Amino acid sequence: MAGVQTPHLPAPDSAPALRDDLRAAAFTADGCLDLLGAVAYAALSRAETVPALRATRGDSPLDTLVRLFLLQRPVPYERARAALPGLERYAADGWLLRDGEDVRATVDVRPYAGDGGADWWIVSDLGCAVGGAGGIGSAPGVDRADLVLGVGGASTTLAGLTVREPVGSALDLGTGSGVQALHAAQHATRVTATDVNPRALHFARLTLALSGAHEPDLRRGSLFEPVGDDRYDLIVSNPPFVISPGSRFTYRDGGMGGDDLCRTLVQQAADHLNDGGWCQLLANWQHTEGQDWRERLSGWVPQGCDAWIVQREVQDVAQYAELWLRDGGDHRSDPATYTARYDAWLDDFERAKVSGVGFGWITLRKSGADAPVITAEEWPHPVEQPLGPHIAAWFARQDFLRRHDDADLLEARFTLSDEVVQEQVGLPGAEDPEHVVLRSARGMRRATKVDTVGAGFAGVCDGTLPAGRIVDAIAQLLGDDPVVLRDRTPGSIRMLVEQGFLEPVPDAVNPRP
Repeated sequence: MAGVQTPHLPAPDSAPALRDDLRAAAFTADGCLDLLGAVAYAALSRAETVPALRATRGDSPLDTLVRLFLLQRPVPYERARAALPGLERYAADGWLLRDGEDVRATVDVRPYAGDGGADWWIVSDLGCAVGGAGGIGSAPGVDRADLVLGVGGASTTLAGLTVREPVGSALDLGTGSGVQALHAAQHATRVTATDVNPRALHFARLTLALSGAHEPDLRRGSLFEPVGDDRYDLIVSNPPFVISPGSRFTYRDGGMGGDDLCRTLVQQAADHLNDGGWCQLLANWQHTEGQDWRERLSGWVPQGCDAWIVQREVQDVAQYAELWLRDGGDHRSDPATYTARYDAWLDDFERAKVSGVGFGWITLRKSGADAPVITAEEWPHPVEQPLGPHIAAWFARQDFLRRHDDADLLEARFTLSDEVVQEQVGLPGAEDPEHVVLRSARGMRRATKVDTVGAGFAGVCDGTLPAGRIVDAIAQLLGDDPVVLRDRTPGSIRMLVEQGFLEPVPDAVNPRP
């Protein structure tokens, strides 16, 4: 991080001692939840502090630390010293500031529930743990464009999506306060974190130091420029994906036209992945007139990569502009300024013939396959987090299906996935259902309509019999021609495997070369 000047931010040297004091006072995610209660704790995530102020009227060390670091209120010096035995050192290192008879925090320090129940802390600018630059406050003397946000909904979503396999190297591109780098440090031997904002790099260093992670390799620059030709086993990114006119805020506006930043990141990812490596990111993308968004985004995927693109939400251009105008605090400006900025957003969308903006996630895996699998789908329904294991399983199932032709599938063995139930839909009292639905409570929580054969096949898959034997038994039971049933069943098997209702039994069949 040579050449990066951050004179107004805390030094990380005292982070280990501060971590011990925070833990001793139960200033952890669980401790704060116990003190504040669910209502006040949830209100904090909406940048509402009144319930938490009411819940911290006591004088315990935890009350003091919540007011100091989460609510960013001054606390009496003696109370601060009782909660933080190392107070003088933390003040000397810039974590705290003496203000007459009171003490104030210089940064937001927010407890975060880490992997495996670990206690972590995310360090960000004052008032910017949630709510964007238009949230509950801002760091004194810091340009709003350079503010560094803490952990929010997008951060936790990406953390839950990420495949957590042991890897040699990981890259957190656009690290911000270092949330993704902190997660990656738990399963990667080497972590590199980049950002265009030098303040963000320093905050990432503070976050990892305070949470007890090993020192990351911090590099300043945009996209892949800081890493040159380096390659990684895992690339994660919560980039500045907002499609905006201009680049007002470093943390959200990518400075490229439209969704070019996300497109460029995806297109260049393969050049920085080791074979078998993963790239996972959150993104916004434009819905343009006359072009299906699925085809458009599928065209971003680099050669030799499998991809799974999931659209979680679509907003019309007015909704989208209003969301980010509020994020930037423009709703608090004078009406003329607000109107001018709103017009600028709509002008840009009109010129580009954009009707809406999609939000979701993109996962790439550098498979090197001659016939890569690229799936783009819309899925606005609730999912089960963490999704990382389910995403890894989805790609593994694509490998299986790619290696097995129809004949191989009939020789393979399968098991019904956990927590799959069958629903029969029809009129009350009818002898036969109108249709049968398989529904999963895991992962993407999918539901799919199947016929009687598909439902019967899935119900008896316990890994003991080859699929073909099961099909023959169903044909005999129904009085159908087994040859005809064998011809049409592999398509249903592929669908059930791809969507995760059936799991192949490992080494159950050796596919023909």
